Parts: sequence; C-alpha cells; structure tokens
Amino acid sequence: MTSAEKTKSEPLIDLQRLVVSVRRRRRLWLATALLGLIAGGLVAMLLPSPPTAVAQILVIHPDDSPTDSGTLMRTDVAVLQTTKIATEALKKLNSTQTPEEFLKDYEGLGLTNNVLQLTVKGKSKDEALARAQAISDAFITEYIARNQAAAAATQKALLDQRNQAQTELTSIEGAIVTEEAKRGNANPAQLERLYSRRAELNSKISDYDGRAQEAGIGTPKVAAGTQIVDAPRILPRSLLKTLATDAGIGFALGLLAGLALAAITSVVKDRPVLRRELSRHLGASVIAQLQRPPRLLLKSRAASRRKRVAATLVRAVRQEGGSVSVLDLGARDVTAALAVDMALELAEKGPVSLVDDLPKAKLRELAGEGPIQVLDRGDAPVAGRERRIGVGSIEPGTAWTDLGFLGEETILVVRTGYANTEWLHTVARQLADRRIPIIGVVVVDPDPRDHTDGTLWDGLHTALRGRAGVVPEPLPVPARPVAPARPVVERKAVPERKAMPERRPRPAPKPVEMFPEDTPVRRLSTVAPVETDAERTVERVLEPPREKKSARRRPPTPYKRPEDHDNADQPTKRFSPVSPDNAEAL
Repeated sequence: MTSAEKTKSEPLIDLQRLVVSVRRRRRLWLATALLGLIAGGLVAMLLPSPPTAVAQILVIHPDDSPTDSGTLMRTDVAVLQTTKIATEALKKLNSTQTPEEFLKDYEGLGLTNNVLQLTVKGKSKDEALARAQAISDAFITEYIARNQAAAAATQKALLDQRNQAQTELTSIEGAIVTEEAKRGNANPAQLERLYSRRAELNSKISDYDGRAQEAGIGTPKVAAGTQIVDAPRILPRSLLKTLATDAGIGFALGLLAGLALAAITSVVKDRPVLRRELSRHLGASVIAQLQRPPRLLLKSRAASRRKRVAATLVRAVRQEGGSVSVLDLGARDVTAALAVDMALELAEKGPVSLVDDLPKAKLRELAGEGPIQVLDRGDAPVAGRERRIGVGSIEPGTAWTDLGFLGEETILVVRTGYANTEWLHTVARQLADRRIPIIGVVVVDPDPRDHTDGTLWDGLHTALRGRAGVVPEPLPVPARPVAPARPVVERKAVPERKAMPERRPRPAPKPVEMFPEDTPVRRLSTVAPVETDAERTVERVLEPPREKKSARRRPPTPYKRPEDHDNADQPTKRFSPVSPDNAEAL
C-alpha cells in the first residue's frame, strides 16, 4: 500500500468488496431461493386458486363514434365495480354478503370499445357461474334502465317546450281575433306580425311533437344490442402451470431476499475478504494463499499445494536457530497441517520440535512417529540449536502474554471473512506491543477473482515487512596490520607564498536583444571585396560585351508651394476642368 493509497479517502461502500462478500455468501442466497421455490410450490398445491368464471358482454353506446379512445368503455367498467351493481347482483343471488366484500370477488376489463369481460371468483364452480350471470344481468338491466331514463327525461323536456309554445299560440290567436274584429280600424302591420308569429309557433309545436315521440320510443338499438355474447364459463386450470408459476415467483422473491440479506450483513459485519484489506489491517504482507481444504475429493492436490507453501515459509524464516510461531485465525486444520509440513522441511537440516498450543488441532496425530517432537507450551527445547515452531491461536479469548513463548517471530494463517476489522487491528496492536514481528500472512479460502495486491510498500522491506524489526548483528571486521613507521626526513623550509589578490567575478553578459523596439533598424550594404588592377583587367577581357541601356529620365518635379499638403505629389483620382482660377497654378 503506497502513501497515495493511505491518503486517499476510503469510500463508504466498497463495491468490489461488496460483490466478493455477496459471492462468498452464495450458500445463504441459494438457500433462500430454494426455500422460495419450495414455498411457491407448496402454496400452489395446498392453497389452490378458487374457481373463476368468465363472461363477455356486448355494450352498445348511443353516443359511440369511431374516434372514441375508450372513454365510454372505461366508464362502463367503473360503473360495473360500484356497490349499486353489487347490491343488485346480491339480491338476485339471495346472498347476505356485504357489497364491499363482494366487490373484491369480481372485476371488469374492456377488451374493445364495445366488449366488456367480466371475471368472477367463487367457492365452487356453480357459485362462480351464478355470480357471473347475476352480475351480467344486473349490469345490463341497469345500463338499459339508465338509457331509458335519459330518453324519458329528454321526452319530458320536449313536451314542456311544446306546452309553452302551445300557450303562447293561444294568446296569439286571441290577439288576432281581437284585431280582426276592428275591421276598418285594424292595423295591417300588427296583423302581419301576428300571422308570422302564429306560423312560427305552429312549426315549433309540430317539431316538438315529433321529437317527443322519438324520445318516447327510447333507444331500441341500445336495448336490443346490449347483451351477453359469451355465456359465463369456468376457466380451465392447469395444476402444472400454476405450480410452475407460483414456484418461479417464490424462487425470484427468495433470491432477491437472499441477495439483499447477504449485502446488508456484509456491510454491517465489516469482515475483510480482499488481500489488500487483510494486509492493511494486519500491517503485514500476504506471502501465500491456500484454498479451502476439500472434504471428500482432491485431498492429494491440496496436500501438495500446502507443502509448496510450507517450503516458501521455511525459506522466509531465519536460517539460524530460533523459534517461530504459526498463529491461527479461523483455519485450525490448515494451520496445524501447515506447521507439520514446515517442521518436516526443517527436520532435514536439524532437530525440530513443535509446541502444541492450538486446541483441537491433533498435532501429535499429524506429526506421527517421525523425527518431529511435539511438546507442550511449558516444555523447553531439547538442544540449544533445535528449531522450535509454536502453533497457537489468535481468535477471541487468546492469552496474549503467552504468544511470546511460542516464537520470536510469527506467521499468521487467516481465513478470509472470518474476523472483522476491529479484531484484525487488535491482533496487530497486541503483536506490536509484545515486539513480535510478523513475517507474513497466509490467506486461506481467498476469492478466486481477487487480484488485489496484498503487499505493503511503505515499510523498510517490500514483501516481508515484519522482518524489518529484525536487524542482523554486524560481523566482526579484522583489524588492519600496523605498518612500520617511516623515518622522519627533514624538509627544507619553503618560502611563504604571497596571497594572490582576490579576483572579482565578471558580471554575467546580458542577453542581446535581436530587435529592440527603441533602436531603429539600420540596413547595411554589402562590402565588395578589394580587387587588384590585374584582376580587373582579366575580368574585363573575359567579360562578354554588354548592351547599353538607355537611361530613363524622370519627369521634372513640379514646384511645391509652402501651403500645399504633403500628398500633393501623389496622383489625383478626380480631375477638375481647367478654369481661369486654377490656370495659373497649373
């Protein structure tokens, strides 16, 4: 970890860590998905959906038009799902159920602008069919009655208008009779106006009569066309389809719940799973990693990998005699087997003993009857040059004061996602307080896609940062032999030199400006080389004769008067005619 990474602020949620944590908890969300699948199947089998009846009704609208966007049909669907229709249907069914509860058992859907689909649920097939028929009849009856009521209201309004016109016509007839009784004194204009008004009222009365008769007839097209076009029938139900649908829904819900639970727990528990996090929190570099030990198959391959890691760790420890500890955090079996493999590697160079301080590790069974001697924590080494490997634990409840007896240096075997960040800091602080350097960290069960760098780059060493505290003793350097003293020879006195006068440094030359703004630019003509008389004579002889050019004469410059302007010599663009006033100037 570089200094730039340390100063960089950490995000609130590390997406890479979150993805790795969720992937590591695949058992959780796969289990929840499986539970959802099973629950959906059980619901489909134990709680089957009630029988459902479907009916289709053709609805004729008196104000229907080709440009209708479905507003009339949506109005019919809204009217269908009202307590008025539900009450009428319950009356036909002789049911004591409340209309509010009955509304939950059926629904309407507009298929087209004139076709309404009715879906009704019931406890049995017969009940569902009866409910669908009752609701359809109630809707059709209410719809036709509503249209008839509208037609009757229209007829009544037209008849009222006719009666008002008839009353006015009666008064007009009386006025005409009165005016005609005057005979010679009658007003012709008044009679003409009364006659025209009477004709207009007669026309209105006849129109109102015709429209009232049409309204009285009603809308027979609506009454005859609105009917049930598809009789109520039971929808066929497939148990396999229902089972698959419910199981799929349960699987999806369980998977989502498991993923959400895994993500929340990974954020709340704050357990590092990446190599860079483990190295940063423990303050040591990751020098090796091992996969999770297999339970049934591929045990030989895991053992060979563990032996290679043990050889790497043996090369990392100090070559001279001393003690080293292997401390476990969440991988007890791997730690014990790794310590035994390290002891077998070191046994080839000299005597080795294992100090067993790891509970339930069975080090004696793993070591067998070979050259490795397994000791308890209080036992002392047999020989002074004997290598000692202490095997212990740094899980919660560890006796920190006993770690110094297990080894002067330590190797940590940590399983990813086992301990939280706070406990890793505690381990690093306790080891630092006891001055036990950490050689490195062996990561157990890492994520296969974790390619983060687990090396600390800000220590005295690059990979084995813990070895920085172990400074080897300097080797003794043999002293140089003392040479015999040379005889002292008297030297002649050297005359004292006079001090030279101090030279002052020359000032630095100033840069010369190529084109200063204040200094005018002077053009210098080229200097011809000096020729002798002989060279001139030879050139004249060898030079071809040149043609003489006629000398071009310049026109005389006109006299310039003092009062003339500076541009008087320039040619003019316009010529004025010669007049007596300017003839003298020309």
